[in-house]
Amino acid sequence: MKFLNKSTIACLALLTFACQNDDDNTNIPEEIVNTDVNFQHKATINVGGAASAEISAYDAITKKIFITNTETNEISIYNISDLNAPVQETSINLNAFGAPNSVAVSNGKLAIAVEADVKQNPGKILVYNTADATLINQYTVGALPDMVTFTNSGNVIVSANEGEPNDDYTVDPLGTVSIIDLNDDSVTTLDFSAFNSQEASLKTQGFRVFGPNANLATDVEPEYIAISDDSQYAWVSLQENNGIAKVNLTSKTIEAIYPLGFKDHSLPQNSLDASDDDSVTELKNWPIKGIYQPDAIVYVNIAGTEYVISANEGDARDYDGFSEEERLKDLILDETVFPASLEYLNDENLGRLKTTTTLGDIDNDGDLDEIYSYGARSFSVWNANGTLAYDSGNSIASQTLALTPNQFNDEDGRSDDKGAEPESVAVLNMSNQRYLLFVGLERTDQIMVYDITNPTAPTFLTILSHTGDEAPEGLLVVSAEDSPNGRDLLIVSNEDSGTVTFYENQQ
Repeated sequence: MKFLNKSTIACLALLTFACQNDDDNTNIPEEIVNTDVNFQHKATINVGGAASAEISAYDAITKKIFITNTETNEISIYNISDLNAPVQETSINLNAFGAPNSVAVSNGKLAIAVEADVKQNPGKILVYNTADATLINQYTVGALPDMVTFTNSGNVIVSANEGEPNDDYTVDPLGTVSIIDLNDDSVTTLDFSAFNSQEASLKTQGFRVFGPNANLATDVEPEYIAISDDSQYAWVSLQENNGIAKVNLTSKTIEAIYPLGFKDHSLPQNSLDASDDDSVTELKNWPIKGIYQPDAIVYVNIAGTEYVISANEGDARDYDGFSEEERLKDLILDETVFPASLEYLNDENLGRLKTTTTLGDIDNDGDLDEIYSYGARSFSVWNANGTLAYDSGNSIASQTLALTPNQFNDEDGRSDDKGAEPESVAVLNMSNQRYLLFVGLERTDQIMVYDITNPTAPTFLTILSHTGDEAPEGLLVVSAEDSPNGRDLLIVSNEDSGTVTFYENQQ
């Protein structure tokens, strides 16, 4: 390991570390390849204003990148054959269809998830040819398709259809998952009705069903998808509900829902800064339970074991017709559990913390016996059956505070909310010998880098950032063999700044 000083890490965002091998890793090929890494900023595309660069997909055949652009309601296209001089091409106009939420590419096909003008109505998946941007086909899916991806075979498209309610919360469509078989153009849309009978049991394990007059099937909101290497299974994050569903893509059934439980912030390794009004940036332990609520997830198989890695962003429901979000000082605590002498409700302690009104009143007497906050301010490694293999604890907070104190929790302004808000995750598999995890932090405009070759004991490596990039929404890794310049790439789509930034492995 070559150690870098803090100023080099913060300013240049360099990453250098030596190859390590695991004798027990059955996936390691006989040929040993160079897995040294030195990621540096290569280029940045200024796509437009806010919301012009949320999610990107890359086509290795045409060397083009496709970017969801809701500012102009199109897919922006750039040819990046020469990363030193990306060339903008004619965009795909989506005014006839709706707003784009997600894109994916496979085998010369571009899939676009488009929500209806009334987002409680069924959405569409549009498929285009990446070479000339002509429409090949369109498929009707569930309400509000929020994420789309291909299986590794390229023969199947999967979309997570969030099914969000309207602002009055009078219409709440089913949350669904759609499976599109490109071999016969069939569409199978799965809902969660079969799990309504399991609602009570799942809730005791930390799953959330809490919308007004909702059952489980209407309450779930599929957010993001991870696909197994063999294209047989998909895992779908159910963010607001604090769970992950497992979908069998062969039988086209939802096999299980895995409740994720809660994180104990009273434990030393889970300390956090819970106030934006205490004039200090300091990690402390508090009697708080964090709701994992993952946004992006990614699948990885390491040494023959399957894992799903989650960015535990957190998300509250806050509508005109229903809101669960309150600051703790506006609620009542059970003083037998939270003695008044400890002044938890003061702004410099926990008073400013945003929490939920839907959990914590165990005995239904009108006061809180437990405190729950949104998100876990971490990434987690889950086994394929939903059991926790590793959680990063306070690593994101402690590393950003130590190395980039001025950016910590967005200048401390988000300490009362969800901290740095880990939003996105991506894994770079380096010839089955080394695995890098990239974690996008929406509020601090940074990318955390970890070595997860040992997935139950990841190692923090560095922080990447580029001046002018704000709110990384989508992360995309491109292996050296698919890259336009023969080097590993990390592509970051930044929602607020409307920029797409390329980091290049210069080893």
